[in-house]
Amino acid sequence: MREGSKRDLARRLRRELTPHEQKLWYLLRDRRFSGVKFRRQVPIGPYIADFAAVACKLIVELDGGQHAESRQDGIRDAYLESEGWTVLRFWNSDMDANREGVLARIAEHLPSAPPRPRQG
Repeated sequence: MREGSKRDLARRLRRELTPHEQKLWYLLRDRRFSGVKFRRQVPIGPYIADFAAVACKLIVELDGGQHAESRQDGIRDAYLESEGWTVLRFWNSDMDANREGVLARIAEHLPSAPPRPRQG
């Protein structure tokens, strides 16, 4: 996929979040969650991540039923992890049934305090 078309796709996906992505984005945006900046629909290499905390190299993916037993997801995760990213995957139903568990798992992968700017 060309770089420009990938950016266009990411923009379109930002406008068309699923209801489950909207719920999670509300909790992550504006540094609301642990003071960490998350971005949504972020182009990373040949892929677009649902949510990414770039400073922490953490990707959060919300998956619907179309991802069940997806071989492509494994290939994608292996690539992203080889680039130094941690990938957390949750089912859409987890956002409905276990929102606090989802947030706790994300928090496990974040620094305990927001990073401070370097002095000097």
